[in-house]
Amino acid sequence: MSATLSSLDRQILALLQSNADLSAAEIAERVGLSQSPCWRRINRMQEEGVIKGKFAVLDRKQLNLGVVVFADVRLSSHGWENLAEFEQAMETYPQVVECYTMAGATDYLLKIVMPDIQQYEVFVRENILRLPHIKELHSNISMSEIKCTTELPLEYSV
Repeated sequence: MSATLSSLDRQILALLQSNADLSAAEIAERVGLSQSPCWRRINRMQEEGVIKGKFAVLDRKQLNLGVVVFADVRLSSHGWENLAEFEQAMETYPQVVECYTMAGATDYLLKIVMPDIQQYEVFVRENILRLPHIKELHSNISMSEIKCTTELPLEYSV
C-alpha cells in the first residue's frame, strides 16, 4: 500500500533525502509553507511509514570497508523454515548490508562490505557456508563504485 503524496510532500521528501539535518523551519521556507503545517506533514509521513528514519550516511572507504561484494546464494531446499532460518542469519551479520529475495536462478542477493578480499573469504567460510541448506554461493566483487545513493526517485509516487 502506498501513501498518497502531494507535490509539497514530494518537495519535502526530496529535501530530507538530500539533507536530513534541515529543520522544519528551513524546509518550510524552501517549499513555501509556514513551519507548523510543514512539521505536521513531516510528522504524518513518519507516522505513515513513508519516512522510516533519519540516518547518517558513512563513508565506507574511510572506515576501512573498501571491498563490496555482491553474493548470489542458492539454497538446496526452499521450505519456509529454511528460508526464514537463512533470512534470520543474514540479519545478524553487520557485514551484510543488504539482502534481497530474488526471482530466477538465484534465491538471494547479498551486498557485503569488508576491509579486503581475505577477510571476505574468512567471513564466507566461517559464516555463510556453514549455514544449513546452502547449495551455491557466487561472489561478484565490485571493481569501482559509479553510483551509490539512498535517494529514491520521487516522480513515481502518487
